[in-house]
Amino acid sequence: MAPSAAHDGALERIVIENCAIATVDADDSEYACGHVVVAGNRIESVGAGRAPEGLGGVVRRIDGTGHLVTPGLVNTHHHFYQWITRGLATDHNLFNWLVALYPTWARIDEPMVRAAAQGSLAMMARGGVTTAMDHHYVYPRGSGDLSGAVIGAARETGVRFTLARGSMDRGTSDGGLPPDFAVESLEGALAATEETIDQHHDASFDAMTQVAVAPCSPFSVSTELMRQGAELARRKGVRLHTHGSETVEEEEFCKELFGMGPTDYFESTGWLGSDVWMAHCVHMNDSDIAAFARTGTGVAHCPSSNARLAAGIARVPDMLKAGVPVGLGVDGTASNESGELHTELRNALLINRLGAHREAALNARQALRLGTYGGAQVLGRAGQIGSLEPGKLADLVLWKLDTLAHSSIADPVVALVFGAAAPVSLSLVDGKPVVEAGHLTTVDEDAIARSTRDEAQRLARIAAQG
Repeated sequence: MAPSAAHDGALERIVIENCAIATVDADDSEYACGHVVVAGNRIESVGAGRAPEGLGGVVRRIDGTGHLVTPGLVNTHHHFYQWITRGLATDHNLFNWLVALYPTWARIDEPMVRAAAQGSLAMMARGGVTTAMDHHYVYPRGSGDLSGAVIGAARETGVRFTLARGSMDRGTSDGGLPPDFAVESLEGALAATEETIDQHHDASFDAMTQVAVAPCSPFSVSTELMRQGAELARRKGVRLHTHGSETVEEEEFCKELFGMGPTDYFESTGWLGSDVWMAHCVHMNDSDIAAFARTGTGVAHCPSSNARLAAGIARVPDMLKAGVPVGLGVDGTASNESGELHTELRNALLINRLGAHREAALNARQALRLGTYGGAQVLGRAGQIGSLEPGKLADLVLWKLDTLAHSSIADPVVALVFGAAAPVSLSLVDGKPVVEAGHLTTVDEDAIARSTRDEAQRLARIAAQG
């Protein structure tokens, strides 16, 4: 265990006691009243009762009475730049929503993307997210260092982060939706993605920044970009991410253009495997689910966005039964204006109960697992985060459950998932506080609110000018 801080020659320790604990380990171990000891940036011990006596280097001791401790939430799909286009095209399906918003998105620049990333990250972190990801795929010519802006914002916020470096090479002249000046060439996209990996990807156990290869979707990129993107990712040893099977129209598009459905197309281009995860996967038949299970391909389930855009209900219970890794995603805040992941625990449970499995679809603990360990699996980090176990990284959340909103619910996990969004008393990332008493410790929320409003207004003016 490598120490991240020292105190009188020993590791600095944070001790949390008298709290309920949901570890989300392989046995779903829970403690009605237990302790967590953090040493440096690792979890040192978790268990029932009070912490061991005689611990050295204790710099903070927290009474967790009335709280539940869980692993930090892991977000597996997002588009940060959309923070400055929230509340638009509110009555559209996916395709019409894209048509309405691409002309605006094509005008983004580095200051806009930085502000939008700050807003997206701040909202998630304040709600218990300790590991975030961003699928950024809009790189207009002359817009600046957009990947650097997003990574810088994540570093300032203090969350663990994966940048899925996206790309599009199919503009309007090639039958795509975005203007030609907002897409890249095949060669340019691959070169820029490789450069981003070389500059920013950290493969270490306690990495704060990682990079994935992420062409946008089958209908916005060429087959060569998909195929060569997969080759690049595997040559560099990084993960692969894209949108998949989100709508019925996408399935029809793939069959018309490629002569096969999305899953078969992905397999033909090298896009199924244990190093791959797809966003949405709403329209999957039994054969598709079996292919994902056979290859270990993961899914980012985005229930609120799927409902907002009328895409449908993903077959999450069937995926889980088959052994498909599934995590939760906020998705872009132009299709999930709340921008929070802890609300997705509840929405995943409720929306899936509208499907074929009804009340047996998901329970509270399965929903919590989706948002924690499931997300860690999908991002390829289940050995480091996603559960509270000795030796894992100290990414955890202390949820306050003794207020009016939750105090009469006896089961703390049920209170967290079924109840209102719970306040975060403390969120640790890598053993460091990111949230205290519901407020971010690393960035100024009011300043971010002002800058995101200003950049949203500037983008709207530029888009209006055409």
